[in-house]
Amino acid sequence: MPARIRLQRFGRKKRPFFHIVIADSRAPRDGKFIEKIGSYNSLTIPATIDLDFDKAIEWLNKGAKPSDTVRAILSYKGVLYKNHLNKGIKKGALTQEQAEAKFKKWLIEKESKINSVTSENKLKIEDIEKKRLEAEKMVNEQRSSAIAKKIEKEEIKAKTEDESKEQQQEPVKSEDIKAEKQEPVKTEDIKTEAPKQETDKKPEQPKAEKQKPAKTEDIKAETAKQETDKKPEQPKAEKQKPAKTENIKTEAPKQKDNKKTKQPKAKKSK
Repeated sequence: MPARIRLQRFGRKKRPFFHIVIADSRAPRDGKFIEKIGSYNSLTIPATIDLDFDKAIEWLNKGAKPSDTVRAILSYKGVLYKNHLNKGIKKGALTQEQAEAKFKKWLIEKESKINSVTSENKLKIEDIEKKRLEAEKMVNEQRSSAIAKKIEKEEIKAKTEDESKEQQQEPVKSEDIKAEKQEPVKTEDIKTEAPKQETDKKPEQPKAEKQKPAKTEDIKAETAKQETDKKPEQPKAEKQKPAKTENIKTEAPKQKDNKKTKQPKAKKSK
């Protein structure tokens, strides 16, 4: 079986890194290999390729067949085009100088294309980063504005609470106490206020009429009337007459007769 030019995987999970090797087609992918001619990293933009150009052409001339991914890599680096020109020189279709001139021209065009692609990719990456930074700035500004509003509200609340507490717990100053004290009233004001109070009291508190002294004749007539009124209201209880001795004697035998009738004696049993 002929040899194959293929990739051999290295690297950790989700971070692959490949070696370009010449190995037997019957060997496993990561098994034994004959020779290593380069490396390939697909994670970078553009991909980084390190290749030994002369050894790749040598193995192609020997009959080694590349895999699909390795064929794309060789065409990208110009190995396949150089091998094609070498075949034309052997057939006599081209001279060595013509083949080298064509290959140099192709390399210049390829490099310009690669540079344009890399510059475009860089611009795209920069635009993406700018947009990401702008979005982050907007988010940070919104957060900072929201935080500032919250802080202002809290400060306003704290100020109002402090003011209310100060109003409730303000100590009374000595000057205010002195101002609150009543000023001494002058004698002139007292004199002017006194007659006013007297004039105000006259209609409000009229003096009671003086009672005339009662005469002795009127007093006697009133006492007589009171006595006459009391007699029908509080009649005196009738005096009980003392019971006579004769009545007592007559009542006593009557009670004895009643007792005999009420309590008959029981008959004696024979």
